[in-house]
Amino acid sequence: MLFEKRIKLIKYTLLGSEVKLIKKGIFDIKSDCYSDKGVPFVRISNLKNQVIDMANIIYIPESENIKNLNTALVRNDIILSKTANAAASLVNIPFCNTSQDTVAIKLKDDSLVNSHFVVTYLNTKYGLKQMQRWFTGNIQMHLNLEDCKSNLLLPIYSVPFQNTIKELFENAISKSSKSQTTYTEAEAILLEEIGLQNFEPSNEPVNIKSFKESFGVTKRLDAEYYQIKYEQVIKKIAAQKHDSLINLVDISKSIEPGSDNYSDESGLPFYRVADFNKFGLSKPDKELTNSFVADNKELISKLKPKQGTILFSKDGSVGTAYLLRKDLDGITSGAILHLQVKNIKEIVPEYLTLALNSKLVQMQAERDSGGSIILHWRKEEIEQVIVPIIDYKKQEQIAELVEESFKLKIESERLLALSKKAVEIAIEEDEESALNFINENLK
Repeated sequence: MLFEKRIKLIKYTLLGSEVKLIKKGIFDIKSDCYSDKGVPFVRISNLKNQVIDMANIIYIPESENIKNLNTALVRNDIILSKTANAAASLVNIPFCNTSQDTVAIKLKDDSLVNSHFVVTYLNTKYGLKQMQRWFTGNIQMHLNLEDCKSNLLLPIYSVPFQNTIKELFENAISKSSKSQTTYTEAEAILLEEIGLQNFEPSNEPVNIKSFKESFGVTKRLDAEYYQIKYEQVIKKIAAQKHDSLINLVDISKSIEPGSDNYSDESGLPFYRVADFNKFGLSKPDKELTNSFVADNKELISKLKPKQGTILFSKDGSVGTAYLLRKDLDGITSGAILHLQVKNIKEIVPEYLTLALNSKLVQMQAERDSGGSIILHWRKEEIEQVIVPIIDYKKQEQIAELVEESFKLKIESERLLALSKKAVEIAIEEDEESALNFINENLK
């Protein structure tokens, strides 16, 4: 490794020498403790783009957090992924606790390295290779805690250089925060337009219906389906202009090529439900073999989603929608539907995507897919989802806010990538070259 070749020319320290706390996350917390409020509970899936991704965050009660204060973290602490893909994230929220598949880290007050620099370095190709080197195990790889302390080397650079990396990082976090705020503004307009901005669903578990009113209409006998809260949302949408999803979009499905066609080397990116959320796509864990792609060239060409397609999940995290802003060089799994708006003069695609991600549709997904161990939303049920159709100018206003949100997100990611590349240049050349690279790319 180039880092090792240069190690004699670079000052370095051990991670273990710079920490006052390094612990595995909460070990045996039961899923029935999970909630939609309380203390944010960070899992591996939340470690994205060097910060905590709040899109699918879950929460634990304060009582559980108090029982596990030794792994409670605050802003600017560090979390490492202990299993799966190596990753390091900065805690960019006021407080949280973390799961057993992660490592919680607090640096010393007098540490030779700041936390922003540490996270940036550990996400460079040199930091990642170091962490991957110390992965152990056969079927389930994991990062050994003792190796983290004793073997992870951190380069030491001048305080001004580290602070420059910190400033880039903080600017990226600021833009990401503005992105989320802007998206929330767009959501608020939708809810206000249909009179649900202060909606609090009923907690009443009982809803008495006759056999004719229930099974006779829906062919469903599970009691959860008929909860009052679902009826409240449907009635509110149905009281104004609306339509079924099948009348608004063309719906197509992809394929399941099977794990035998996964590639261990380079191949065609294969996107699964875990590889996207409403804010964007991440690099997929799986790729398809070149031989499979060659054998199915014509089919693959048809299955590649084009710009303007809305990806919509029907399995796992059901009801997640993401609008493609450019053609996708890859295909998706059969668990992801492709939606194409039929008439953009009636429905703005950005608006529809936001509506699909809103609680209006999420509650319909919850109703339809409830009762299953593995969540599954049938295509026939998705086709009948009721979507509110608000004033077109309001749709355009929402679309503008959504696009501004995504521009801020992209700029945030660019700044994080810039900081990583600068650290790599510092390792390969020197601080001055790294600073020149930063200045050239901030013009």
